[in-house]
Amino acid sequence: MNHSIAVLGGDARYLEMIRQLQKEKSLVLVGYDQLDQSYTGLKQVELRNLDQSKFDSIILPVRGISTDGTLEAVFSENKIELSSEWFKQLKPGTIVFSGIASADLKNACKEADVQLVTLMDRDDVAIYNSIPTAEGILMMAMENTDFTIHGSHIVVTGFGRVGQTVARMFKGLGARVTVCSKSTAERARIAELGAKPISFEELPLIASKADIVINTIPSLVIDRSVICELPAHGIILDLASKPGGTDFDYAAQRGVKAILAKSLPGIVAPKTSGKILADVIKEVLASEKKGANI
Repeated sequence: MNHSIAVLGGDARYLEMIRQLQKEKSLVLVGYDQLDQSYTGLKQVELRNLDQSKFDSIILPVRGISTDGTLEAVFSENKIELSSEWFKQLKPGTIVFSGIASADLKNACKEADVQLVTLMDRDDVAIYNSIPTAEGILMMAMENTDFTIHGSHIVVTGFGRVGQTVARMFKGLGARVTVCSKSTAERARIAELGAKPISFEELPLIASKADIVINTIPSLVIDRSVICELPAHGIILDLASKPGGTDFDYAAQRGVKAILAKSLPGIVAPKTSGKILADVIKEVLASEKKGANI
């Protein structure tokens, strides 16, 4: 029997995800009433008319559920709100996909005895998404500077899934790249990449030479000790999840341009990002069908 999926809300990247999934899955959309029916060719309903007990999977927006229980739905003017009781109407074992998951969402799924798959926590999604993220931060770097990336000094804090791609991309464009990591093994890999590895203790010392600082760490690492050493033309681009890893108030006091770059994959490459999500969802569902762990 065909796997039935309800897609609740979402942003531009979900249009491509829907296109990819509808090739082999049965989909119903909620929160797409501003799109012409012929655009997707799929059934569109309002939440109150959705019988959630009939679906095998539910796909929530990348941002999950907000603190007031509402969903992001950029293609609808109607408010979509889910309560813990709504989840209890799902059949046991239903797979709930969400980009990120709050404590409330986790608890709601646990109480409803349904499976929660947090897509943005998966290594495969994060690595695939690091490509449009790196391209997006490159675009922002070029838009906010009056010098070439080639020959500029780029400092990247963090060498995780995003940091690696960012460092490699800027290095490939001829930038002088320094990467800050607390791991000795990561610093060895940074050196192998051809970039300069430093520890966090060294970060304030090298900040005076930085043209652009790119942060990927979701904790306060670009603090006063770093910001006060940046040159007048230096800028900070923060890729970490909100509220970022930069002291934005102090940067403003010092006249340092600091930008929190949010959801770049969905902004700069929604089609690619949507296909990434669809591919991973299909892989999860295929693994579930085979009885594998997800």
